[in-house]
Amino acid sequence: MRVCALISLACLACAQPAAQPQPIARLDANIQRVIRSLNATWGIYIKCLETGEEIAIDADRQMDTMSVIKIPLMAEAFRQIEAGKFALTDRIILADAAKRPGTGIIRSLDAGAQLTIKDLLTLMIIVSDNTATDLLYDKVGGTEPVNRLMAEWGLKSIRAPGTADTWFKALRAAPSPEAFHREARNPFGLSSPRDMGRLLEKIEKGEAVSKQASDLMLQIMRGQVYSSRLPRFVTGFRIPHKTGDFLPYIGNDVGVLESPSRRIVMSVFTANHFGAGDRLEEAIGRVAELTANYFAARP
Repeated sequence: MRVCALISLACLACAQPAAQPQPIARLDANIQRVIRSLNATWGIYIKCLETGEEIAIDADRQMDTMSVIKIPLMAEAFRQIEAGKFALTDRIILADAAKRPGTGIIRSLDAGAQLTIKDLLTLMIIVSDNTATDLLYDKVGGTEPVNRLMAEWGLKSIRAPGTADTWFKALRAAPSPEAFHREARNPFGLSSPRDMGRLLEKIEKGEAVSKQASDLMLQIMRGQVYSSRLPRFVTGFRIPHKTGDFLPYIGNDVGVLESPSRRIVMSVFTANHFGAGDRLEEAIGRVAELTANYFAARP
């Protein structure tokens, strides 16, 4: 009888259904499949502010942010504005010597053009204007005030190593863009995906500098012109975000998927990609699509 009872218990144990993975684990696995389809270095941090669910894939690796570093610079500018050091309405007169190459439109304007601080902040974010970036670095006192603020906020992996001018001079001195990227000695900006996500969370919650400053930062980021990454396949969400580029090697995008019921922070960094840049952008778009669909379906 004892043997029969043991056999019965064993059969019952075998009949119990296997433990099902948590839904967020399935999203993680689907994202892993997307990023493994491309030969690149990835760092990803995702967090839903309402449910607390997180995905972290090499999220503490410090990576080159490229122009994503302009978000911390924007935060420091707003901190100094709140402290009364200058105002959004203050005007800067453009000089030819201030013009920077790469992304942006200010370099195409005639010297003598007058731009407000708000103009510079807006253009720095929505078209990633490098001239606006260095004019704002000049206004806030260089990179160190940005680095101090990030350290004060506990975001120690976020650092602004130098201005746009510094980066472009280093690039011009390199034997080739690919060699410059492989050497990785002159990052445009530095952060882990997690720390950049924590900064976005702070802004989204109205805790960066002040509620008013945070709201205005989000408003500027919602005007982002470049939509070939996080927003590419996403519907039903508004997405304040900021890209960072050195294609085909680096394609970054960080932002918040906003809907009436959900706010999902997304921080996606890449590096060491030597294929077609549009493939990298598409993969980032697919990661965002999976994330948006998952949280849209959550009760």
